[in-house]
Amino acid sequence: MGTPGFAAVALEHLLDWDGCEVAAVFTQPDRPCGRGQVCKPPDVKVLALDRGLPVYQPEHFKSPENIALLTELAPDLLVVAAYGLILPKALLDAAPLGAVNVHASLLPRYRGASPIQRAIMNGDPATGVTIMQMDEGMDTGDILMQRALAIGLDDTAATLHDELADLGGRLLVDTLERLARGRLTRFPQDDALATYAPKLSKSDGEVHWGRPAQAVHDHVRAMHPWPGAYWLWQRPGTNKAPGKPLRLNLAPGHVGDDLPPDAQPGDILGIVCDGNGGEGLAVACADKAYVLPSLTPAGKKAMTARGFWCGYMQTCEPGSEA
Repeated sequence: MGTPGFAAVALEHLLDWDGCEVAAVFTQPDRPCGRGQVCKPPDVKVLALDRGLPVYQPEHFKSPENIALLTELAPDLLVVAAYGLILPKALLDAAPLGAVNVHASLLPRYRGASPIQRAIMNGDPATGVTIMQMDEGMDTGDILMQRALAIGLDDTAATLHDELADLGGRLLVDTLERLARGRLTRFPQDDALATYAPKLSKSDGEVHWGRPAQAVHDHVRAMHPWPGAYWLWQRPGTNKAPGKPLRLNLAPGHVGDDLPPDAQPGDILGIVCDGNGGEGLAVACADKAYVLPSLTPAGKKAMTARGFWCGYMQTCEPGSEA
């Protein structure tokens, strides 16, 4: 029971393991997405159909008919990963071994929908995967197994997602092997240590330059690729009243040098070397500069730092470096 790519990786690990039979797959209905609002099947559905598995896509489990879709399969165990639907008690009790969930954090830390992004955003040095026995709460069930994973200094939500998905799939199989041998011990979560990772919205991507540069870096990479970090930039250099800010979508960069005197958060300081033979746009934060390799003005293609400087800062002089 799962929907996005994270769940598809867990399913793939199950299918490659000869210790179980996947009787069926439950995933969310196809949803319209993108500018064209074209219906796109979930990643789990694509994999399941490719492997010849029956697929069910109920909107919810509020009706007996939808619950019967699963109970009639008489499963021994339910495996859940990023499904996105609430599972009622009647469903959790439908299998003799209950339901286990693959969660991308070291519970009880980061219960909820966005554990990967929140771990990066908060500057955590490590995160991990938990296999838990599901109950009716939100990620509150007993812990079966956990495994930690370091977060790289330049990891984004995309790179960390892929590492955690693979780790979760391998840990899931390890957990089920131990369960089959009767060598698995459950232990309850300490609710006093619980933290939460609420669902992200597009507005969470806005960057605020009044924070330290490392915090800005953590924010930008946590928002990549979705919902995406952005800056509502007020273009200077005009005698007219300030117009509508320009939305600039930001790619992850790196923490730069100390600020020049009198620099204010959000000031564009100029073009600097990015340390890899390229250039970046330096923007003042609370303590240091943050160097952006590229920016994408709303409705336009991505621009290099130099291209943005030439197109929007009203100068393109070679000597205009900070």
